Amino acid sequence: MNALVISPVLVPLTTAVLATLARERAGLQRTISYAGVLLFLGCAIWLVQIAATGAVPSAAFGGWAAPYGIEFRIDRTGASLVLITALMGLASLLFLASDADTGEHHGLLLPLLHGLLAGVGGAFVTADLFNLYVWFEVMLICAVGLFAIGGRLDQLDGSFKYLVLNLVGTLLLLMAVGMVYAVTGHLNFGALAEAAPGMPGALSVLVLGTLLLAFLVKAGAFPLFAWLPASYHTLPAPVLALFAGLLTKVGVYAVLRTAGDVFSPAPAVLMEALGWIAAATMLFGVFGAAYHWDMRRILAFHIISQIGYILLGIALASEAGNAATLFYTLHHIVVKANLFLIAALIWRYTGSYDLRRIGGLYAAKPLLALLFLVPALSLVGIPPLSGFWAKLMILQEAIGQGRIVWTAVALAVSVLTLYSMMKIWMEAFWKPHPDASWTLPTHARVAPAWIATLGLAAVTLAISLNPQALVAYAQAAAATLGGQ
Repeated sequence: MNALVISPVLVPLTTAVLATLARERAGLQRTISYAGVLLFLGCAIWLVQIAATGAVPSAAFGGWAAPYGIEFRIDRTGASLVLITALMGLASLLFLASDADTGEHHGLLLPLLHGLLAGVGGAFVTADLFNLYVWFEVMLICAVGLFAIGGRLDQLDGSFKYLVLNLVGTLLLLMAVGMVYAVTGHLNFGALAEAAPGMPGALSVLVLGTLLLAFLVKAGAFPLFAWLPASYHTLPAPVLALFAGLLTKVGVYAVLRTAGDVFSPAPAVLMEALGWIAAATMLFGVFGAAYHWDMRRILAFHIISQIGYILLGIALASEAGNAATLFYTLHHIVVKANLFLIAALIWRYTGSYDLRRIGGLYAAKPLLALLFLVPALSLVGIPPLSGFWAKLMILQEAIGQGRIVWTAVALAVSVLTLYSMMKIWMEAFWKPHPDASWTLPTHARVAPAWIATLGLAAVTLAISLNPQALVAYAQAAAATLGGQ
């Protein structure tokens, strides 16, 4: 059982090491990568099956029992997020096998991808606050490497912005971890949950507020999101999809785990502030998306906007709000990653990410037009797609708590999201291509890209047509948070 508990870190980390050793042999490196991500996916499925029974497997390291030893602990929330992480890793690797994105494949690209998966998996299963900080740093190191290995000027500029602005969050997080240890004498989540009620009110607000601020930087929340749209568009499409799906969600998960579980109930003033931050995040994200014409920038700003919805679920500070947060997070990871992959397919067929320079795809590639509508309309929240059920869960709880302003903002942002998605539809698919001599590229090897995008669309449709299964899972997961 211990091997299974540590598999979210052990499998991708081992794969990263083996892929590094095979970096001079591209075929062998790809084989190792696929074997590693499939093994990771198999372990993740097994963990979800165990967690669904109500069991919470754990393992402590170094010969010390918790709370003194470093502990991994996998509940329903962590298991589901590990599964979606493995799924995103597989989709990205499949897309890399195509030429839908023609970025140069550096010998360290695959090792860094698996290192990133190890960091994300570690963050989702750790039960130790300092260890959570460590996994954030693993993600940061691998992310900066993935930005920089392309060597283009815009990529180096993006890596610098990403590194500098994320280091602010890193320093805040390290300070907050030190404050937590100074006040409680513990870093283990279970021990912190027992010690939290004894913290004085003002001190609790200061310590937890600093901790949440650090996580909000990592999540890309208002007003700390500048690093995301300034850097993400420079990445190759499959890497960008992985970043878009996972990295900000680790920050959101950390907010949920601390405010909604370890330190629950969190001080009311912090949850009130988080709610207004969520509303501002939704608005500023969608305004940025409405302004831009580059599909990558539009979708990058929509990451920010949708993070606002997820933070709103946490700010509601209830079991229903936490269940909505988990449902929304799982749905959004799939949808957002798929939109970036589909944008790369659009680029491959039309020659640009700029909506003003492309068009004509509805007539040329009607299946791609239909494929785009699945994640796009789900992002908006059109019934019966998964985004509708996710937003419905959040809005029902917000209305039930009398949060009328937050509800109104969420509804208005959905309308503006529809505008952005319709802009992509009208410009890329409906209007004629501005270049009368444009033709579809020949000999494009895009079958793996189609498999990846169709697979993610199938996951979205599966959630959409049978939402109750995931709703029930999310509710059961929420019931175990905060000692409930």
